[in-house]
Amino acid sequence: MPNVEAYERARDGLERRGPGRMVPDLARITRLAELLGDPQRGLPSVHVTGTNGKGSVVRMVGALCSAAGITAGTYTSPHLQSVRERFGVAGRSISPARFAEVYDEVAVLADLVDEESRRRDGAGADQVTYFEFLTAMAYWWFADTPVDVAVVEVGMGGRWDATNLLRGDVAVINAVAVDHPQLGADPAEIAGEKVGIVKAGTHVVSAPQTPEVTDVVRRTADTVGASAVWTVGADVAVVSRSVAIGGQLLALRVGDRVVDDVLLPLFGAHQAENAALALGAFAALTGAAFDDMEDDVIRHGLQAVVVPGRMEIVHREPTVLLDGAHNPHAAAALAAAVEESFGFRELVLVVACLEGKDLTGILTALRGAASHVVVTTVPSPRAVPVTTLHDAAVAVWEGTGVAVEAAADLDEAVDLALGIAAEGDGVLVTGSLHTVGAARQRFLPVDDVADDDAVVVEPADEPDEAFDPLGEVGLDGDE
Repeated sequence: MPNVEAYERARDGLERRGPGRMVPDLARITRLAELLGDPQRGLPSVHVTGTNGKGSVVRMVGALCSAAGITAGTYTSPHLQSVRERFGVAGRSISPARFAEVYDEVAVLADLVDEESRRRDGAGADQVTYFEFLTAMAYWWFADTPVDVAVVEVGMGGRWDATNLLRGDVAVINAVAVDHPQLGADPAEIAGEKVGIVKAGTHVVSAPQTPEVTDVVRRTADTVGASAVWTVGADVAVVSRSVAIGGQLLALRVGDRVVDDVLLPLFGAHQAENAALALGAFAALTGAAFDDMEDDVIRHGLQAVVVPGRMEIVHREPTVLLDGAHNPHAAAALAAAVEESFGFRELVLVVACLEGKDLTGILTALRGAASHVVVTTVPSPRAVPVTTLHDAAVAVWEGTGVAVEAAADLDEAVDLALGIAAEGDGVLVTGSLHTVGAARQRFLPVDDVADDDAVVVEPADEPDEAFDPLGEVGLDGDE
């Protein structure tokens, strides 16, 4: 019980810092990390930004590291069911007890930073935010565990993100599209924020981009002195892909090396591209040591990838899919993947979104996939009202013969969809990661205070002196 109480106290303390509150500067996280001894500076890191696919790439790089015997700490956001999901080592979440301990260790210093801000700027001074606090916890936990490398997802943007205190040995830039209006009005402007994670000596690995975004990436890399820029389609690529049971079978290329028979347990061309991006990042991280790795290391790593809430099957008869698509780019990829990978007779769409998103764009991207639509809302102060979403959906599906219904909450919407779906039909729940998290808790409930997933890093066997997976490129913990 004491562990439960400590964890709940830590979780409540974080909530009081206001999830979603953003302050566009690095002053507080820089000071907080400094008081912690800047633990993030001693860690090699893979830093992942972009509009969609960031979490998938982080998990793929982490899985590849594990297969190669490299202990990777992963930090992702947002979470679906438990804040502990954000912190992982070797695919396991931080335990409630350790989460509470790390929270307490960081809280003393966060309170000091808050007090310094009040003395300097007055009672209304900005306090350490929820995300800044969590990011500092990740830095501290990774150094204490310890891990060999940190694989970290940007919260939003890049330049002013709390994660941008990382060394940034490898910077991954997934496809850039319009999503958060705070970052800019067009992809090139948004890219200007995201490339803020590129630093001197960084090895950049980029997804295919529009010409305008490509120009921003290359110009920034030249300006700051990045060590290299690789792009998917040129330096790394998906050579071939075919639908397979439970996912897809890939052949992936890095430089002149092709690794075939890679079974990726994820659906859609976008996840194949994410796999190429992740493999490029892993090759950049490990350098010359990558050439000495057996192909089976790569196969085993990618075959072990688990990405909750991304085209995840959580129920059968009927098949229920969850996907966190929350912008038109992601929704279009989702629609294509459902059509390619599932032979549904009809598809019932359950959708709930958050404010500030392109509702019409998201729904239009899903227009051709849905046979029946149920709109609803989720318990979030940022949730779009059901009436607003219903009006948008009616306009999108007008004249198609597709029925659009409204439900008061997600449980009612899912019940309605399950009642509509017949044999051979599917149900797709999407529109937001908040929506997916709530639906996942219904189908795959998580006990947030359970202690059975504590990370345990086992002592390694005696290392093979002929193979050091990180040492070849100097990622030995020194700056």
